[in-house]
Amino acid sequence: MSQVLHTPPTTQAGPPDDDLAALAARHGLAVSGARPSLPQYIRQLWARRHFITAFATAKLTAQYSQAKLGQVWQVMTPLLNAAVYYFIFGVLLQTKKGVPDYIPFLVTGVFVWTFTQSSIMSGTRAISGNIGLVRALHFPRAALPISYCLQQLQQLLFSMAALVFILLAVGVPPAVSWVLAVPALLLQFIFNAGVSMILARVGAKTPDVAQLMPFVLRTWMYISGVMWSIDNLLSKHSDWPAWATDLLRANPAAVYIDLMRFALIDTFHASQLPPHVWVWATGWALLAGVGGFIYFWKAEETYGRG
Repeated sequence: MSQVLHTPPTTQAGPPDDDLAALAARHGLAVSGARPSLPQYIRQLWARRHFITAFATAKLTAQYSQAKLGQVWQVMTPLLNAAVYYFIFGVLLQTKKGVPDYIPFLVTGVFVWTFTQSSIMSGTRAISGNIGLVRALHFPRAALPISYCLQQLQQLLFSMAALVFILLAVGVPPAVSWVLAVPALLLQFIFNAGVSMILARVGAKTPDVAQLMPFVLRTWMYISGVMWSIDNLLSKHSDWPAWATDLLRANPAAVYIDLMRFALIDTFHASQLPPHVWVWATGWALLAGVGGFIYFWKAEETYGRG
């Protein structure tokens, strides 16, 4: 009996993976959800600038839409906080001693600190709180924490109108130094946006960090000279080590508060502002802004997964 030999069917080999990748690249195809290069990401973000401003304005309008006084609470909330701090710290604890123009000193500190605090808190939930939007639409995710910071900047500008009224009411005259508030707010906005992007990435993976942040921010507020003068404190504790003094002065929240106080309040004239304050303000803005943006971009393709 003859033996029949069965030969396996021949299969046609497909093109190598390198050829497929070259073919896809030639026709402009890319991996779905892949992270773009940093220059491409910046261009995409700039192209969405109108979305960022519209999203921030919509959030700001909706924030107090259920309240009868509506947008008045944008100004009333920080003012009421300042009134509480004045009673507790200024009256009961007497931190107003040795601080000229304590009311504008306190209100300025509260408004500037609230800008940073609210930006960071809202940025922490920027991804985790908008997960439906992140999964449904394709856009650079950095637009979300940036838009939340822009929302807080818009709210601060409403509060600044009340601050100007307070300054004039207590006898602080308008001065040329008031224009310094513009670069000070710009640097603070860049710093806030950078920190918000860092925490937005952390919060996207660990939502519980949003529960921890109020305690961290409250501690940060108490060491930032919002309700008391850092200079007065250091003059009473001249025996403190140099590193502790430098740490208090380099605190970014304190730096931006100092800038605004020296710009707006006559008794803290801008010519008396130590030169290191502008250096620190610029350095913190660049470090947090650039570093936070790159840190957030590196995880771009992971947002909305899981």
